[in-house]
Amino acid sequence: MNEAFLVYRFASAWREGIYKMWQRIFAAIVAAMVMGLFIRAGVARGQEATPYVPVPAVIPAAATVFGLYQGSDFRLTKGDCKDCATPKQALWYFRDDLVAVPEAGIKAADFSRGITAQEDVKRWSVAAIGEDHQARPPMLWLGSSSLVRDVTLNASGDALRFSDGKSLPFRVTPKIKTNLSFYNDSSKAFFQQRPVRMRGDMQGNTFVARTLWPQDWAIDGTKMKLQPLQSGESLLGLVRQHANGRDERFETRLLWEKSPASPNQTRDWSGRAVIGIMLNGAQGDDDEAHGGHFAVATGRHVGVQGGMADWTVNNFYNLGSFSEKGITAAMLPMDNYMADVNSGQSWYRPSYMLVAVLKSDRAAYAYQGAISRVYHHFYRHDFEYRHASANCAGISIDTLRTLGWNIPMQGPTSTVKAIAAYPYKSIADMSFASGKQAYDYMIEEQSRLYPAAAYDAAGRDLLKIAGVVNSAGGSVSAGKLENLLREDLEAIVFVRIPQIPSSRAFGSFPVASIDEYMKRVPEDKSQWKIVPVGPRPFPPELIEPDTLSDKPMPPWAPALGGFVLIAGLLSIRSVRSRRKRDARTTAEKIV
Repeated sequence: MNEAFLVYRFASAWREGIYKMWQRIFAAIVAAMVMGLFIRAGVARGQEATPYVPVPAVIPAAATVFGLYQGSDFRLTKGDCKDCATPKQALWYFRDDLVAVPEAGIKAADFSRGITAQEDVKRWSVAAIGEDHQARPPMLWLGSSSLVRDVTLNASGDALRFSDGKSLPFRVTPKIKTNLSFYNDSSKAFFQQRPVRMRGDMQGNTFVARTLWPQDWAIDGTKMKLQPLQSGESLLGLVRQHANGRDERFETRLLWEKSPASPNQTRDWSGRAVIGIMLNGAQGDDDEAHGGHFAVATGRHVGVQGGMADWTVNNFYNLGSFSEKGITAAMLPMDNYMADVNSGQSWYRPSYMLVAVLKSDRAAYAYQGAISRVYHHFYRHDFEYRHASANCAGISIDTLRTLGWNIPMQGPTSTVKAIAAYPYKSIADMSFASGKQAYDYMIEEQSRLYPAAAYDAAGRDLLKIAGVVNSAGGSVSAGKLENLLREDLEAIVFVRIPQIPSSRAFGSFPVASIDEYMKRVPEDKSQWKIVPVGPRPFPPELIEPDTLSDKPMPPWAPALGGFVLIAGLLSIRSVRSRRKRDARTTAEKIV
């Protein structure tokens, strides 16, 4: 009896325990569900008040690549850094801005003192071996600490939308005071139509963009069909096809490839090294800028779609003056060079590029290593930027030729006209400097003077190397760089890059001669649109004892030749006149 009672009590307690246990479980489930509702409601309210900041999508600028090199090989710092191995002369120009310099222990490109930049390049190219070619640039101008990519602008243009649907407040960096134009509603509408990559900085919970790069500006090798130049077409003709800078289309055209892809084959240039010959067009609101601009870029074809934003552009500008747009001569990423909202080329003119796709990176490393040495000399003022004899085209073309790409010479405009123009302009303008400028432009080799002539000469010779066309100019033997191009060249692509709409006047293609220039500007120079710029004196304390003297010819010196020429012509005319008078006198006496 007692045993039966105990069994009963045990069974009852067991049933009651099980029942209470299920009650607790059920209550916990209900509580968790209710709590989840509150949490989700709170998150939703929080998103309405403070947009989600997608930390993985805002990445450090050095997390990508810099042209041919890994971003991890560099560190970001201000130009006023005290522990940088980069020469102080170069850092001085960026003392208030962000630059990338090689990390400690990473080999950086050096230079040789006491010789000219091109002599330095010549000696280095002969002796350099192994990692000497891959030495990192001593400094790259970034200006921004972070970047975002694969984002779109929302309808109001004040926020970025990420692929996961989250948003981030956005605005562009302020316009510098001297800039004539800026981002406006037409710019916003342009970027709302496409995915965008931006460089900038986080300020609070807002991304402040300094660079806006359209991600559909890419060389997609998988979609291009081979379209060689046809009869009657030329490289300058392609540049001039769309004279109206308002055309917003980005275009690529495959002009040549070594091994054409078969119908069942997908063309993939991923990781291939590239050299880009860049020609920027004429500005629409500056009559001193119809000649355009020239630069050479290096990098790698990134991914199947071929993004260009991380290529390194080697940009030469006058260090002796402040650009109204904030441009400073530097090696810098393509997206900064083209799409910085203040200084980017694409904000004030259309651009054109020939891209050489290479199976090896030898030629690209050779050029980037050489031009890094040239920048050393440039920043320390071993030579000065001159609009005729040492401008963006001349410095770049000289370096290519020194390395052994024997781009044919085009010759001067006219030596005779140069000698005659000097005294004429000196007297007409009451200025030896004006006469000297006219002389310099007339006497200079055209492929060193005009960006369009440099682009055309290099481009036609590149097609000649590929076996497509015959290049104009004298016959010259191939050098080291030219032989590398001949061995490694896989494809040549023409790229048209439109001007980004803004408050600025639209530009057009650049002129390629003095005659074209004079036809484009008003005959009365007082009617020219000119943007004045202020001087930027270089601190005397940064001039080193072994800095080379780069004094140009005295402005009056070529005038002597001009005066001698004129005096000679007048003497000849006088002699002929006297002979005619003597002949008439003799005839009269005979009669």
